[in-house]
Amino acid sequence: MKDLISSKVAANKLGVSLRRVQALITSGKLPAQKIGNSYVIKEKDLELVRVRIAGRPSKN
Repeated sequence: MKDLISSKVAANKLGVSLRRVQALITSGKLPAQKIGNSYVIKEKDLELVRVRIAGRPSKN
């Protein structure tokens, strides 16, 4: 269970908002488990979306 992190920690590690992490979870792009009212994510699963986020051009 040591490798599980909260959505908030995941957002900080990915450099995105908490809402973005929640959207990734809801869309199925970021696997997560719901425990109570919160989601937890395996730290290794951040790599699944890190490449997508880094490779996407900004809108500015």
